[in-house]
Amino acid sequence: MTHEHPPSRYRWLILSLATVTNAVVVAAPMMALSVLFNEIKSDLNLSLVEVGALWSIAALPGILTSLLGGALGDRFGPKRLLVIVCVTAGIFGALRGFAFDFASLLTLNLIVGGLTTLVPMSGFKACGMWFPPRQLGLANGILSIGMAGGFLIGSLVSATWLSPLLGGWRNVLIFYGVLGVLLVIPWLFTRAAPPQAVLPADVARPVAPPMREALMAVGRLRSIWLLGFVLFGLSGCIQAALGYLPLFLRNGGWAPATADSALALFHTVSLVFTLPIALGSDRLGSRKRVLVAAMVAMVLGIGAIGLVSGPAVWGAVVLAGFVRDGFMAIFMTAVVEVEGVGPRFAGTATGFVILFSSIGNLLAPPIGNSLAEYGPGLPFLFWAGLAAVALAILTMVPEGRRPDEVVALAEPA
Repeated sequence: MTHEHPPSRYRWLILSLATVTNAVVVAAPMMALSVLFNEIKSDLNLSLVEVGALWSIAALPGILTSLLGGALGDRFGPKRLLVIVCVTAGIFGALRGFAFDFASLLTLNLIVGGLTTLVPMSGFKACGMWFPPRQLGLANGILSIGMAGGFLIGSLVSATWLSPLLGGWRNVLIFYGVLGVLLVIPWLFTRAAPPQAVLPADVARPVAPPMREALMAVGRLRSIWLLGFVLFGLSGCIQAALGYLPLFLRNGGWAPATADSALALFHTVSLVFTLPIALGSDRLGSRKRVLVAAMVAMVLGIGAIGLVSGPAVWGAVVLAGFVRDGFMAIFMTAVVEVEGVGPRFAGTATGFVILFSSIGNLLAPPIGNSLAEYGPGLPFLFWAGLAAVALAILTMVPEGRRPDEVVALAEPA
């Protein structure tokens, strides 16, 4: 890319590419795995607990790579990480199509999970570098639309259309892996950071801090720890519920296409409401109030899936889903706006809270799935309870700076 592009336009190019990367490298392959589990379970002769382990194991390496990756993003910039991840995650993601048993697929999911964890935090870091504070909620909302769109496409087409077209679940995973590798091409032609000489007054390029300094600075912030525990409960709840939902509905007598449609509906309503929720938080000036309201909806919706039957399931799915990605956009914006974080430590702080998310994603699915033998709806009640605890912790997090206050601090006197 040439340097004639005005930064105000170029930042939208960066955001668009990061949004597509979220969808293609992370979201679509992840949700494809969920709807393909019925095929995988039959082909590899897996138990329900093993399916839960396959779904959750991707979070295990994220416990390390999320923290390390956030610090590396602050140190070396998000572009370099994204180029590396697009190649490696694509290759290992495609290799899952050659898995021959539970152990081999588990190992490959482990590797892919460690790599893809770096993608969302790199995108949020890039937004912190390229966008002024007054547009940060909007930018993160668009990033979350990429995740929601990828989740929707992966759940809607992977089992119903792509698997019959490509010849089974193995070729579907290979297909997504190849797409991820190809995404490295446009990233190679982008700038690593905004040119300092032409940056607008309200966007300052942060000086890259030493990794140890960044980790120590973020680790001292009480609000970051609390937000980490919030994400532990909520992310574990949603991740586990999404992995179990198609199997739960199919075992309940739903046709396979209809069961997959419930998952697609979850992501459709999430996609539609992501941007309005993110923009609403910018205008309302209170991230916390929006986050609390969104968490209440998700707790009630996930819990209701385990209690209702028939058409009422659709209503529960909509209630849980319509705020999911909007919540994540606001949540990550709130992390950056914590006193003491800002663009300088945005990558490290984001990685720090995603570490807690990885732990929740690792533990919640197999624990919840193990309860299914006592009642098929019990896992949803367990996961809703986990999210309710996270909601209680969120109420203890002090309100961050209003977006307009952040802008005022960023503007020169």
